[in-house]
Amino acid sequence: MRPYETMIIFSAELDDTAVNAVIEKALGIVKAAGGTPGTVDRWGKRAFAYEMHKKREGYYVVVDYTAEPAASADLDRFLVLADEVMRHKIMRLPDKVAGRARTKAPAAPPAPVPAPAPETPETAPAEAVAVDAD
Repeated sequence: MRPYETMIIFSAELDDTAVNAVIEKALGIVKAAGGTPGTVDRWGKRAFAYEMHKKREGYYVVVDYTAEPAASADLDRFLVLADEVMRHKIMRLPDKVAGRARTKAPAAPPAPVPAPAPETPETAPAEAVAVDAD
């Protein structure tokens, strides 16, 4: 199971019942494929940076879920065919962002650093000695 996030942009003229119906159908597709729906964050109406389908604003919804890649492919196909959806984007979240720790084998402890040997006259570095020549 992998964590995903999907942003869906609906036409701003749609009423809430039409938006809710598409979201419920999308979550049903995820559940039917063995996935687990997460949070549904409704951002509301937002203005576009540029005109899209001759419209200046859309209704944004972000849906989090956990599923296999096949479920995301099914969801993508549904969102492409849905007339209410203007655009959508499905992203696989990194495990760190999704709040899951990746299971790794425990790291070996670092090798101990040997202590430096005490200096003796034989191992001491030679120093330059200035000799006066008189």
